[in-house]
Formats: sequence, C-alpha cells, structure tokens
Amino acid sequence: MHATRHFVADAYLAFVFWTVLTSLGLCIWYVPLWHMGISGYEVALFADMAPVLLGIPALRRLLRRHRGISAALSLAGIVAYAAARPERRLLGVAVGTAGAMLALASALYEDRVAGSGRLDRAIQAWEAGLLLSVALRMFFQTNNPVWPTMNAANGGWNKTGVALALLALADVVTRRSDEQAEARAAKRADLPASASSQRRAAWMPAGLGFGALLFALHSLYSDSAIVGRWAWDGYPATGPAPVPWGGLVLTALAAGFSAGHRVELATGMLWWGVASAGACALTLVPGWAGFAGGLVLAAYVASVARSILHAVARSPPGRTFLVGVMWYNVLVLAHVWVVAYEFVPGGPLLRERTWVVMLATMLTLYAGVRAARASLVARPAGARRTAVVPAGPRSDRRRARALGWTAVVLGWGAMALRLPAATRTPVPFHAPERLITAAIWTVHFDLDNDMWLAENRIIDAVRDLQPDVMGFLESDTERIIMGQRDWTQRVSEELGYYVDYGPSPRKHTWGCAMISKFPIVNSTHHLLPSPVGELACAIHATLDVHGRPVDVIISHNGQEENPLDRRLQTTELARIMRESQNPFIFTGYVVTKPHAENYKILYDQGRIHDIDPTDSDRWCQYIGYRGLKRVGYARVSRGTITDTEIQVGKFAVPLPGEDISAWKPSYKRVDEAHYAPEYHFPKVFRGKGVRGHFYHVFKEPRYFD
Repeated sequence: MHATRHFVADAYLAFVFWTVLTSLGLCIWYVPLWHMGISGYEVALFADMAPVLLGIPALRRLLRRHRGISAALSLAGIVAYAAARPERRLLGVAVGTAGAMLALASALYEDRVAGSGRLDRAIQAWEAGLLLSVALRMFFQTNNPVWPTMNAANGGWNKTGVALALLALADVVTRRSDEQAEARAAKRADLPASASSQRRAAWMPAGLGFGALLFALHSLYSDSAIVGRWAWDGYPATGPAPVPWGGLVLTALAAGFSAGHRVELATGMLWWGVASAGACALTLVPGWAGFAGGLVLAAYVASVARSILHAVARSPPGRTFLVGVMWYNVLVLAHVWVVAYEFVPGGPLLRERTWVVMLATMLTLYAGVRAARASLVARPAGARRTAVVPAGPRSDRRRARALGWTAVVLGWGAMALRLPAATRTPVPFHAPERLITAAIWTVHFDLDNDMWLAENRIIDAVRDLQPDVMGFLESDTERIIMGQRDWTQRVSEELGYYVDYGPSPRKHTWGCAMISKFPIVNSTHHLLPSPVGELACAIHATLDVHGRPVDVIISHNGQEENPLDRRLQTTELARIMRESQNPFIFTGYVVTKPHAENYKILYDQGRIHDIDPTDSDRWCQYIGYRGLKRVGYARVSRGTITDTEIQVGKFAVPLPGEDISAWKPSYKRVDEAHYAPEYHFPKVFRGKGVRGHFYHVFKEPRYFD
C-alpha cells in the first residue's frame, strides 16, 4: 500500500514536470509576441539547464539527502498562476522548470543502486506522468488546466492542481525509505559494485540521446492532437480527426512504455529503422499514412525511454545533462527557426526545413540508444546478449502499467464524451433568409494581452457575433512556443462548427484556420509566394451554402517590410479568385492602404468588390465579395484578446441555378430599418458593447441595398 502511494505521488510530481515544461515555451513566447522583438526574457529558456549543477558534489549530496527540495522548487511553475503580471509568472515558471529538471536528474542519479528497482520506479513514474498529462489534456480539449496561463475565469483547475501537488510533496518529504542500505550504498559509490554493472555509458551520446528523447516527447507527443494536425491536409478529409483518433496516440505511447523493459528489442537497429520510416512518413506524407507513421514513431520513442534514461544514470551527471539539455534547447530553437526564420539570427539556414530537425532528432536518438545498448546489454563470449540491468520487480511493472493504462482508458473516455459534440451537424444561422455572415479575426495565437489563454473569450465573442463562416489568423498553436495545443477544437465543439485547421504545422506558417456552419465540400491550403519573408498561407474552400457552392478565401499575407512578397502573394490570391466561377467571399490580412497598388491587384485582378470602398481606415484586414448581395458590414473592437479588430460582412446567397453572369454590385447605403430583424447585426455590440467588444470606427454597422 505504501509503495503504491509513493508511486502515485511520484507520478503526480512527474505530471507537474510535464506541466511546467510544456508551459515554459508558451510563457516565453508571450514576451516577443507582444513586444514585437527580442526582450531579454527569452533567457528563461535555459532554466532547464539546472541539472548541470549536479556536477557540484556538495549540491549533489544535498539533493540526494533531501529530495523534497527540487520537488518543492518545481511547484513554483504551477503556483505561478497566482501572479497577475506576466513577467512574474514567467519567472515562476522558469524557477519551476529548473526545479523539475533538477528533480528528474537527481532521481536518475540517486536511484541507480543495483538490483533495487528504484531507478526503474523513477523512470516509470516519469512516463506515467506524461500519460496522465496527455489524458487530462484530452478532457480539457488540449489545454492543461494547471498551466500558469489558466485561471478560474478561463477554465483552469489551478487550486486543485496545487493542492494535489502539495500532498505529493508531503509524501516525498515524509516517506521513510525502505531502502536505507541502498541509499548508504549510493552515497559510497556512484555505481553498483559488480563488474558487469559498473559498465559506464558513453556520456556524450547518452546526453545527446536524452536531449532528442525529451524533444521528441515534448514536440510530438505532449498532446494527443499534434500528430493528427501534422497529417491534416484539408477537405475532403483524408486523415484522422483529433476526436476520437487522438486516443491512438496515447495508446501507442503506453504500448511503447510497456515494452521498454525489452532492452534488446527496443535498442535494436531494425526497430530504429522502422521508426525512421515512420518519422519520414509523418514529416512528408499527409493523411492516414502520415498519422500511422506518427504512431509508429510514438511507440519507438516511448520504448527507448527506459534504456536512454538508464544510460544517462550511468554517466557523469554534470556534463551529461549539460550536453543533453543543451541539445534539447538547440532542437527547440531549430523547431522554432523553421517558421520564424525571418526574425532570428541564422534563420535562412533552417527556413522551411522541418525534415532537418527530424533527421537530427532521429540520428541523435539513435546515438543515445546505441550508447544505452552498449552499457545495458552484455555479450559474453559464445553466448547470446543478455540485459545487464534487469527489468525491475514485476510488482513495480504491474503498478506502472496499471496507472499508465488507466490513463489510456481515461483518455478514450474523454474522446467518447467529446465525440457527440465533435461530430454533430452544424446548423447555419438565418437559413430561411439565405444569409451567410463571414468574419475575419487575427487572434494572436489565442494568448491575450495579459498572458492568459483566450479561447473562452473568443468563444463568447463568436457566439454573440453569430458568423456562419469565420477565418482566424495567427492560429497555429501546435508548436512548443505556443503550448502544443489546438484551441480550434474547443471553438468548433462548443459552438457547433466544421473546422479546417489550415496548413499543418509541418508547412511552416503562422497559421490560418476556418470554422463554418456550412458543409466544407473542398478546401485547399496554399503556401503563397514568399521569396523574402515569412511564409504566407491561405485556405481556399468551397462551401455548400443553402444548396449553392460558394467559395471562401482566408489568407494572411506577409509584413510591410517585404513589398515584393506582398505583391506576389496578392497576385496569387487574385489568380485563385479570378479562376473560380462560384460566388466568392474574400477575408484576409492584406497589409495595404485602400486603393493602393496591392489593393487594386486584389480587387481588380481578382474580379471581386470591396465590401465598403469608402472605408479608408484600413490597413491589415479586408473583406471582398462577388456574386452575392451585400447586406451589411461592421467592425468590432478587439477587447484585450489580441491587437486586431474583427471585421464582419453579411450577404444574401443566390438561389441554386440562378444566373449571376450579369450581376453588378450596389453601393447604395440604407438604414438598418430597411431590412427585417433577421438581417441585422447583433445589438449586443452597440454602445459600450460587451466584454470590451463594441462596434467602432463607424460606431454602428453599415447596411447596403
């Protein structure tokens, strides 16, 4: 009973480890996002370098005697939610990350006593913590409710998380070790006494393997939706939806962890070759094939975790963790550089080269695996290879598997609970009037002005606005610096929309997503010409709108500093619109003044019309249309969610088969009373509005005949 309690406490502290680690990049990202440049706070990324301090014998002995010190420090990362100022929260998360990494490193170093199974128990708890984290995020639609970017207002369970962490910490601090003799042995010798088990691992490849392992688990498997979004390629859907198929990711991880004691199999070159094929498929192939490759890679990475961590435990702690954590940080930066290349030093070297990051990860993972195999598997002359380190007591394995597979069952339970909302048929607004309301909003990665996750408030704004189709820009949050989450799932499930996530994270854009009340017949993801700056993206979708095909574009062009990019991108958008014969709605981020050169390219060459050519107070977002009767146009303030307003247009759709070849737009303004109430924009945004959202610029919507 005591052993089970201790294991559950360690697993929960491992959950805290994964909570803090996955929130660090998100909190760091807030600073350059809102300061529009490097601020200095980015140095917090290197808080995870704390394990190098284990190279100091006195500190190593202190942490060995008092395991609660590093565990207590890790709790700073989840207590940080109580700080109102973003900078203080970031500092708390940095301290928590340092403590969490110290706790892991000291546990690996302290618990490596031969034959005791303590090291395996520490590793199993760390693995179980990841599975619990992924399962919990499945319940919370990819958010971790204990993150310091969560609070009571946006759905956080921070107080509950802290309370459970304090109970786990109390267990660690007060438990009486049943292995006192082993602890004394650990003080006397770094490694076990037997000759066979004294074989040290090659510390350099072991460290590199640890960095690659941590990066692979964090970047690809810290949430169940990541692999599915990597494989996403638009409609008709040819790949798995996050609900329910994210459960397969959790299952693959648990299966890999369960097989980790099979050292000879897990560390074999054949298994690495199969996993490399899976990594190649995930990186290059969309749809189910890419997703299947991601599942194979998940099982492989999980299966070698035990061997690599054993190899790390058999290596000098200071320098091994210096190499390992530094390599992890290099991979994290590279994983960001592939998309943020325009804003970082040396960025062009990694521009749009996710395959390079994946290749480096797989090669160094294999280096760590080979180092582990050399130290953990012996081959006496004329005999078969045998594992130097046994798999640990079966009772420990059964306990770890029970908790891990319980997390899998909970994860599938979350999928079952969410499946009805994820698969229900959306119902358009105002179908009898044949209306379609289209909106565009740059949401700044769902991170508000005060570093809180904003989807609750985004959902409230969208619910009040009642758009039938809406584009979200700067929407791809499936990266380490955005928390590896998919906030569009929650919007679509709670409000009842089809969702197109847009170009997958492996396409190297900042993201553009679309939600629609109308069936998405087809959608194509475009990477617009970007020879100089950041890669611009667009979604071109055909919707079944009241029985008539209507095309929609959601796009995000490049920055003001790159005029060539913006001109080429606008020209390509105009070509797409010009070649379509369907009624068309354009909603995008163009970066131009009204009636300037790029404006003329977009509207004239694209054969569309501006929703309001008299609106001269625009720069970023624009709406255009063709083949529809324009009813109205409104601009709604952003509140404190982002730095960009919402623009929305309302249109009436022609009847199926109605000839629109001779159609011409009308620019005659009319009063709101010209239309029946069903045609009106929501009154909730009039005056002072609600939650910081109100009609601005014109102070009210504009209506047209």
